[in-house]
Amino acid sequence: MNTFPENLPGIRYDLADQFLPTKMGIDITEWDPKRVVATMPVAGNLQPYGLLHGGANATLAETIGSIAAALNAPDGRVAVGLELSCTHHRAATKGLVTGVATPLHTGRSTSTFEIVITDEDDKRTCTARLTCVLRDAAPGS
Repeated sequence: MNTFPENLPGIRYDLADQFLPTKMGIDITEWDPKRVVATMPVAGNLQPYGLLHGGANATLAETIGSIAAALNAPDGRVAVGLELSCTHHRAATKGLVTGVATPLHTGRSTSTFEIVITDEDDKRTCTARLTCVLRDAAPGS
């Protein structure tokens, strides 16, 4: 499983087994500054009605949007989530969902990404927008 791309500034890879995306089964399948893609299983990420939990959508969106922000950050800067909004369009009940993050704005101090999540029938289940603030990396990170 490709949990995180290698060599992202400031990432504590020694804690990878404790990352929330790892526990939720998120698999980063493609990463490029223009597009980050990941899948997540519906099973194990349900709410009490048997539907994919909205918080799971939010976790998938923030994960790939933050990776996209890190890939677009200027040297010496790290990306930290500032604001996330999610609109849940339809339920997912089985299989995998796929999230695709694309940049809306990449700057020196903030970056904003649209994240589209679809089910296995390529139907949009969620649209999210993530804004990250870009901060100076801690010395030695």
